This record gives sequence, C-alpha cells and structure tokens, in this order.
Amino acid sequence: MHTGSCLCGAVAFTIDGDLSPPSVCHCSQCRTQSGHVWASTSTHQDNLSFTASDTLSWFRASDIARRGFCSACGSFLFWQHNDEDTISVSMGALREPTGLMLSKHIFVADKGDYYDITDDLPQEAQ
Repeated sequence: MHTGSCLCGAVAFTIDGDLSPPSVCHCSQCRTQSGHVWASTSTHQDNLSFTASDTLSWFRASDIARRGFCSACGSFLFWQHNDEDTISVSMGALREPTGLMLSKHIFVADKGDYYDITDDLPQEAQ
C-alpha cells in the first residue's frame, strides 16, 4: 500500500497494488507543467482511490491524455492516456519510503537545452 498527496493535502490518495519502475519524462508539456522534468510511476487505475479529492482538476493538454492536478496548490499529480487503464502518478507526491528506483528517461529528444542527462539509465527518444 502506498499513500500520497498534493502539497497542501487537499488531494490525497492510496494505491493498493503494484507500481511500475519509475521513469523521468523530458517532454515539453511535463517540463512546462512541473517546472523541470517529471518523475512518475504507474499503476492500474483500479488500484488508485482517493481519501480527499475536492480540489482535483483535470486538464487536457492534448487529444490523447489528461493531466490531474490540485486546483488549490497547483501540484501536478497524475497523467492518464485516454486509451489505457493505467494511470501515472507523480513520484514526488508519494510518501516515502517508496521502495522504487528510476528505470529510464523518456522523450529525451524533447529535453530542455539547459541541462544534460548524466546518469547511465536507458534513454528513449519518445
């Protein structure tokens, strides 16, 4: 069981199920919404339940997915593809210890010009 919340606590959740190895997304949308890169894990959507969600808002930044955030504090919490039954969850929102380790970088072809990726994790262009 994992628990997490936004910065102000108005959105709080539990995950009762497996979490994928986390990845770091370098796409321009994640960088813009998070302020840099976005590290996330994913789980089946049925594993996610909310203990508080009054300020949970969803934003469609594209035709293929939606992004969940707290409308009170602005924390970027979730990303969900329209055609999938999984949901990505912000690593920063999860209470520690998570027991997880970063596994790869994604959308590195779109990474910002202000930083380098210096670890040895696999990198996917998309």
